[in-house]
Amino acid sequence: MKVKDMSFDFPEKPYKSNYEIILGDTFEKLKNFENEKFDLIITSPPYNVGKEYETKSSIEKYLAEQEKIIEELIRVTSSKGNICWQVGNYVQKGEIFPLDIFYYQIFKRHNLKLRNRIIWHFGHGLHASNRFSGRYETILWFSKTNDYIFNLDNVRVPAKYPGKRHFKGPKKGELSGNPKGKNPSDVWEIILKDWENELWDIPNVKSNHPEKTEHPCQYPIELVERCVLALTNEGSWILDPFAGVGSTMLAAIKNNRNVIGIEKEKKYVDLTKQRIEKLYNGSLKVRPITKPIHKPSPNDKVATTPQEWLSLKFNGYNR
Repeated sequence: MKVKDMSFDFPEKPYKSNYEIILGDTFEKLKNFENEKFDLIITSPPYNVGKEYETKSSIEKYLAEQEKIIEELIRVTSSKGNICWQVGNYVQKGEIFPLDIFYYQIFKRHNLKLRNRIIWHFGHGLHASNRFSGRYETILWFSKTNDYIFNLDNVRVPAKYPGKRHFKGPKKGELSGNPKGKNPSDVWEIILKDWENELWDIPNVKSNHPEKTEHPCQYPIELVERCVLALTNEGSWILDPFAGVGSTMLAAIKNNRNVIGIEKEKKYVDLTKQRIEKLYNGSLKVRPITKPIHKPSPNDKVATTPQEWLSLKFNGYNR
């Protein structure tokens, strides 16, 4: 596929991907795609919370507009394809509207099949004063049919007891687990050391995250990569209809998938182009999947109250 919207070219591509970033309105641009083009649609749609790229409306109007887009997305999803819809909460006057529950009803009306409701837990965010602080979002994973792409071996995690064996029956003495590892859970908490934890603990992109750009609701590349690896094959086409600053595009390109992103804000399109260029020249800062989340030591001032820190210091813990 010819790349139309890129402002740069690379004579030697280190990745086997075709990609395109499209500037424009998602609903209008989707009309240009043929039926069943994409094996995976993955995105985080606007939450209707009044960000700079949103026009806040009633929850009813917001969902009605989103349903029109979802109808087009289902049309362009292949018969073996999947849709991953990552959302948080809509908050109005302190009341929580769990968007995944509202969206589930929309997708179900269009006969999609929910395979997992994945909980993405993260440790940092805004602190609430009149309710508990929100520390998770959800990914609704739908398939279009019962014959869908799912490459579990690509995302298995090491078994807790790899030496466990059958103790009776015809397989007595044989290893009881899958030698490739176990199926990870549907709670993704991002603490990954070589993917060896069952909980996938992925930090959200805040000020000290290496991938941080000016986008206010940027999601991490490693969150998308798990879905890309499990729900597509090499050479599959992926679409992000609300591309933001290109995290989906980067995850797809890194893993030799073809990808298209649609984004209505030019500054985010420009940032996406810059990030892809940095990926190709090796200068893009990405949080590695194998990197554990930072845990402050007792010596760190931020890990203690001032009085506790002084006590540690004077008792010889200032090394």
